[in-house]
Amino acid sequence: MGVNGLAHIAIQARNYKDTLSFYTDVLGFRVGHSWSLPAFRITEACMLVSPDQRTCIELFDPGAIIAAEGEPATSPEDVRYGAMLHFALYVDNVDAIYEQALAYGAKPYIQPDWITLGEPPLQVRNAVIHSPNGEVIEFLEEVDFNRSASPTI
Repeated sequence: MGVNGLAHIAIQARNYKDTLSFYTDVLGFRVGHSWSLPAFRITEACMLVSPDQRTCIELFDPGAIIAAEGEPATSPEDVRYGAMLHFALYVDNVDAIYEQALAYGAKPYIQPDWITLGEPPLQVRNAVIHSPNGEVIEFLEEVDFNRSASPTI
């Protein structure tokens, strides 16, 4: 009786069709299930399933009334944030997906590079973008964060 993993994150699209296209055409997610829920002014929503068949993104239309952290920004340039800063997706090739995302209209934030984390040093290959919808997404090549874990006391 505990947490088994992260089920999904939820995104509210500025433009539902364009955001759906970015996640399906560029990042390889597929629509697992779609719905509407008039009681919450949800006209369009879907659960996007990643190629690993376990990681999901819940996508809502711009008018949906859903639980969210912080206050809405008045414009895309007026950045507001709460506790969640970004989310990361494991990818096969950081450079390739970064370029694909930029070609689709994402904005660069951190170019693909190797970084070293902690002691003992752990090499990580990553890049970060602002999606066309505004999410901050980190692309990360597979890394074993457990290999350097200290034993619990």
